[in-house]
Amino acid sequence: MTTLVLTVIGVDRAGIVSAVAEVISAHGGNWENSELAELAGTFAGVIQVDVAPSRADELRDALSILEGLASIVVVTPGRPLAPQSELAIRVMGNDRVGIVREVTSALAERGVNVVRMTTQTQDAAMSGGRLFHAEIVAAVPAETSVAEIVVSLESIAADIQVEVSVTQSG
Repeated sequence: MTTLVLTVIGVDRAGIVSAVAEVISAHGGNWENSELAELAGTFAGVIQVDVAPSRADELRDALSILEGLASIVVVTPGRPLAPQSELAIRVMGNDRVGIVREVTSALAERGVNVVRMTTQTQDAAMSGGRLFHAEIVAAVPAETSVAEIVVSLESIAADIQVEVSVTQSG
């Protein structure tokens, strides 16, 4: 089997997922894993599809002309990273410019790979401001000290006035 990774984006409307699934199925593809979301009226998703090598180009062509989507990009995934331990990182605090930049820069400087990240802002109940919340799953190379990562994130948390919690798994 050939693995393809699709990124899909367009104005949100009913039937987008069904249309993509129909094309994948009609061309012998198997929908494996996905992350799909609506953000500010825009639909965005990443989908892993397995397809017979002899039908991969046919599926690529059919997806490229799927009506009503602004963009579908199909790539063959890269080589998986070596096994690493994972961290679950939670960030919460008053929203401000630069939180994501500060946290992800600290991780990248230590070779830590962000595997999954979900962020959201919401109205703060009492203060009238906005609260920022992030959930991050990160892969840590074997040669990187988790304690060093935690110290770095705690330092950033103090500087940008957010709470950070880190849990190691794996």
